[in-house]
Amino acid sequence: MLFRVALAVAVLVIFVYGLVDVIRTEGRLTRGISKPAWIIVMIILPVLGAILWLLIGRPRGTGPQPQAYPHPTAPDDDPDFLRNLEARRRNQAEAERLRKLKDELDAKAREDDRKGQRGTDEHDNDGLK
Repeated sequence: MLFRVALAVAVLVIFVYGLVDVIRTEGRLTRGISKPAWIIVMIILPVLGAILWLLIGRPRGTGPQPQAYPHPTAPDDDPDFLRNLEARRRNQAEAERLRKLKDELDAKAREDDRKGQRGTDEHDNDGLK
């Protein structure tokens, strides 16, 4: 009884592992027959299909593929970084320009205030003291 249960579990494990491996493998990497054909063989002949897949159909020499990152690794290769850098540079230049204009207006206002203080008195019509 225990032997039958162990055999059934082993068959199930081999079948599931083989089927999942076929499904996860890229279609262009399968050997022998096409990927859909391997899936059909796995379903029709569970144990034999899994063994054939592991011996014949599975791509050789391919370990786990490293995940390709969707973004460049170097900052100078990253278009988003460069775009943000350019926007930051423009914002800083605009802030500097506005600061200079404000300083000029403040200087002009102080100059006008000084001229107003040096101007004529109320009682002095000709501007001479």
